[in-house]
Amino acid sequence: MMRALRNAPFAALLLAASVAGTASPAPPPVPGGPIGTMELGQYNCERDGTAGGPVGIRLPQYDFRAVTGSNYKTPDGVRGSYLMTGSQILMTGGELKGTLLHRTSKGFLRHVGPDGADTDVRCVLTRSGRGPLDPAGNVNEPDS
Repeated sequence: MMRALRNAPFAALLLAASVAGTASPAPPPVPGGPIGTMELGQYNCERDGTAGGPVGIRLPQYDFRAVTGSNYKTPDGVRGSYLMTGSQILMTGGELKGTLLHRTSKGFLRHVGPDGADTDVRCVLTRSGRGPLDPAGNVNEPDS
């Protein structure tokens, strides 16, 4: 009887481990990769420049600010939503709805064309964190 009492904690631990092992299995992976969110802050968009010209040609119509959760705001204040799975970001609501982006690195996005390949349009995180969207977006422009 004493031996059974001494082994009781071990038996309880073993029972708990076996019960935990029979818990419901992990959910299946999400197609496209794990769900995530972008770095918060302002993303300024531009087209690749030329060797003899500017580094980038600004495209302010694609600018946005990633705000809380999976939401963004455009320079005119319209809120939208996005879904990020793996390295793909799909704008699911708002003015940029339907836009597909490829996250090549933290704070660097490429627009994806209809053929599924990255285009020459890039959006770069220029100011991280919270705060108002800078509609001027003087990225790659000389100081006046």
